[in-house]
Parts: sequence; structure tokens; C-alpha cells
Amino acid sequence: MGNGLLIMAGQPLILAPQSSTRRRGIALAMVVIAVTILTTLGIGLLAIGYGARREAISEKAEVAAMLAAEAGYEKAIFWMGQQQDMLSALQLGSPGTSGSLTFPDSSCTYAISLYTFVGARPVFRVVCDGHSGIFSRRVDVLTVQMISGWDMGGCRIPISSTTTDEVSFVNGETLDMPIHINKADDYPDTRDIFISGSPNFLQPVAMGESRYTSGGADKYSGVMSLFDGGIYFNQPSSRITDESSVQSKVNRFRDSTLAAYRFTPTASATSVANRQAAVQLEFFVDNGVGKVRITNNCTVRGFAQSYDSRTYDFKIQPGSGGSRFQRYYIYSYHLAPTNADSTGQRVTIPLTNTYVTQSFGAASSEPGGQIYVNGNVVIGGNNTAHGNDQLVKGKVTVVATGNIWIADRILVDGSHDADGKPTMDNPNVLGLLAQGVVKVVDPGMSDIDGIVSISGYTYSPVGRPDYPSAGSTSSNYYQRYLPDPMIVEGAITVGGGGWGAENVKRGSYGGRKEYSGNQDYLEVHGTICEAMRGVVGVTGTDGFLKSYHMDRRLLTGIVPGDIWMRGKYVPAPAGWHDYRTGE
Repeated sequence: MGNGLLIMAGQPLILAPQSSTRRRGIALAMVVIAVTILTTLGIGLLAIGYGARREAISEKAEVAAMLAAEAGYEKAIFWMGQQQDMLSALQLGSPGTSGSLTFPDSSCTYAISLYTFVGARPVFRVVCDGHSGIFSRRVDVLTVQMISGWDMGGCRIPISSTTTDEVSFVNGETLDMPIHINKADDYPDTRDIFISGSPNFLQPVAMGESRYTSGGADKYSGVMSLFDGGIYFNQPSSRITDESSVQSKVNRFRDSTLAAYRFTPTASATSVANRQAAVQLEFFVDNGVGKVRITNNCTVRGFAQSYDSRTYDFKIQPGSGGSRFQRYYIYSYHLAPTNADSTGQRVTIPLTNTYVTQSFGAASSEPGGQIYVNGNVVIGGNNTAHGNDQLVKGKVTVVATGNIWIADRILVDGSHDADGKPTMDNPNVLGLLAQGVVKVVDPGMSDIDGIVSISGYTYSPVGRPDYPSAGSTSSNYYQRYLPDPMIVEGAITVGGGGWGAENVKRGSYGGRKEYSGNQDYLEVHGTICEAMRGVVGVTGTDGFLKSYHMDRRLLTGIVPGDIWMRGKYVPAPAGWHDYRTGE
């Protein structure tokens, strides 16, 4: 049968070849199978492609929603930085506390609110919802106003009513605190920080200006190696140069201060030249209790330098926007009413008596002391009254619409580290804010009129006496000085000029009285925020040598009164959250 031959009935029978129909059937079956396979593969590939495309579209929409939410956050943060005072803006419901943005493929809404207080530092909440198609993403951030170590409205000092001079960071200085310098509009192609030699910047430096000139040249190429802590450009300005912002802070502080500790002193010793009204504050500890001795209605004898070339005793002329300056009457000495105790013009109280909370809706700050003076403040006193130093036990902020004169060494009670700074667990703190200047006085000026004797008033000595007997009538009793080093521990905010020392001479004029030699040391353990630089000393000639150290406790919101002025807001630690919504 293999050859197709079959014998039947003696006759061969030849079979026909295999059927072509069968072959076509097999081929058709194979085609059907192939088509089925290919169709299945095609459908699968289409499904995969469709799924991938759908996933890509979804991912794009979700990313767009997330980017829209982040854009809303950036818009809200920018708006916050433009406000004179964020708490006041929320209280007034100012336009901008909520808003929306629209993009070609997405949109967002945002809202700003007060979340809580950490100490006395407000924590704001920014909630932004981004939308794209069916997708929604939320950015929910707790943010705080940034606090720096040393903020400057400008790195220049006034030397006349209309002109300023550069102040350089010099060779050998070690600056162990964050620094911020606002952008200066007058010299766009010159660095706004002035450097002589190789000072050491150990912590971040923030500049309001760009790194580059208008022509694209790098202004900082020759000094970048000095900034060990890094340097950042185009940063939002501190609002210390904005008089309205400072006034807003002061108004809220005044309104939240207890009526008993809001003072408007009068200078009633009319025979005193260039008299100015002030309240004298003396801080001390009595049997473990922090106290303050308050003497109202003091009369300060002001001294006027007649010529611009004599000293650096200028402040910003109010209403000038920082473009004009004026000499002011520096502190010489002050008198108190002789009957201050019997008439209630002098009181001694526990510092906790001044404690209040600032409340906004359901959020309240931790209690802290507040003393408000519509006038000037003198901090210091005769060393026999307080054991040689001002000693602050408790939390308190002092705000003055005029000047704050530092007339003694000021320390906070409690533990200090090996470098002399308060330790992080030390609960005691002092805040100072002046709409004028905050200056270290020259108590050597106190003998300007010889022995002071005015009926009804008593001379109030500050600092240390030359003469060993404080009760002596010798004229030496009035020739006084400050200790060396002169230490101030606290958060210093100066709205009307700079932090510094009075009666620092220029040329052959002026000249402070030092403890010994030509210069003493001025140590700051805290923070400084000043509308422009103030003079501390002239190196090798007069005044003080700087020794500034950051008190990192101040970053935690320990200072009462919400007196911070930076225009930058940053997320609080662990304060950033983003997630899907609407699912």
C-alpha cells in the first residue's frame, strides 16, 4: 500500500493522490489558529497600550494636580512675606488669606490660617488643593516666620543727615550666627556686604540681592570661600525697615499688655537740659523670685553733639523710609522724683505679675511678661541695688516707642554653658524692641553738670562708680563706667536705627569712658535685628570690640510678644504633608 497499488479480484486498482481539499482544510485551520493568536496578541497589546496610555494620562494629571497644589503654597508663602504683620492680616481677614490659581490643565485653591503657638511664636497652616481632571492632591504645611541671628536693613552707618558709610566685616572676626542683609537699591552692581580681610562666617548668610551684576558678572566670586555656612541670594527682606510693620507689632503688643504695665512717662524736671521722659527698669532676683523695679516719670538729661563729625549718634528720621537721619540726644544721666515710692511712681513687683497671653481665636501663646512704654526706657541702676548686674529671672519683653538705653550688664538667671551662653534648658529670657534705637550708654557722661542737686528729684546712678564709696559726695561718684566685658543677653530689635554704643568718637571728638584702656568688649548672647548698622566701636581707638554669639533658644519662640520681623516663612520641622484627596 505504500506505493498506492491494490489488487482486487485479480485486477490492480490504482488509488487517487491525497485530497487537495484536505490540505486546504489543514492550511485554513492553521490560518485560523494564527489569526486567533495574532488577534489575541493584538487585543492584548491594545489593552496594554491603552492601559499604559491611561496610566500615563492619569500620572500626568496627578502630577499636574500636585504641581498646582505646590504653586498654591508658593503663592500663599509669597503673600505672607508681603504682609506688614501676619497675625494682624488674619485678624482683619485681609484679601489674600485665601485664593485660587488657574493653569491650562489644572487649578488650585489655598487658605492660610493660624494653627497654634509654639511658645510665643505663631505657627501658620497653609492648605492647598490642586485639581487636574478627576485627580486632586493636597499640600498641607505648618509654617513659621524665620528667625535669624543678625538681621540688617543695611550694612551701612549714617554719618550725616543724608549720607551713609560702609561697615566691613574685618579680618579675625568670627561670626557664629546666621546673618541676613536686605537688598540695597542704590548700588546694584556692588556687593551689599562689605568685607576687609578674611572674617569667618560659620553660619548661613542670606542676601536680599542677586549674586550677579546687571551685566551678569559674579560679584561674589572672590569671597565665596569665606562663607563656611553657605550663602543664599534673592532672599525676602526683613521688615525691620518698614515703619508700618514695626508699628503693627507695637500696637498689638501694647493692646495685649496689662494696663498696669503700660506707661507714658513725663519728664517733669523742667530745669534739666534736653530733657526726655523715661521709665527706669531694674531686674534682680530676691529669694529665688525674679523681680523688676519700675520707676516711672524719670527725666533723662540728653546731650547733643553739635556737629555731624563728632560721633556716630544718629537714628533714622521717622517717615523718611530710611533715607534721612538725625542726631538725637544721647543719655547723660537721669533723675527720678524724690517721692516716687510714696506716690506709686516706683513699684517693685514679681516679674510674673506682667505675664499675659496673646490669643487669636482658639490659639494662645504661652504666658510671658510684657512691659510697654510710650517713651524711653533706661535699663540699669546703682550696683548696690541689685548685686552688680541686671539679672532677669522669668520671661519678659520690653517695648518702647522711643529709645532703650542699656545702662548696665544684663544677664538671664539660670544655667550657662562653657562659652557663657544660656543653656537650651534655661527658661529665662529678655526681649527688647525700640522704635528709636537700642544703645549702650556712656555713664562717664554723668558728670557733665557736676553734682546733680535739683529740689524734688534724685540723681539715679547707673553702672559702676569710680569712687569706692557709693554714698560719697565726691564728684568722682558721678564719673561712672560700665564693666568689661559688657554683656547683654537677649533678643534685640531696633526699628529706628542701629544697635550699638553711644559717644563713640570720630576723629578727635567724643570718646567713651572705658573700664580700662581704649576699648572694652561688648558681648551679645542672643539675636540682633536692626534697621541699619549701628557703631559699636572704632577698632583700636574707642568704644567696644564685638563678641556676638547666637542664643539658639530664641529660635524656639521663647521670647514673649511676637516681635520677629523677617519676611520669610519656612515649613516647621515635620510640618510638610502632601497626599491624594477626593478618592
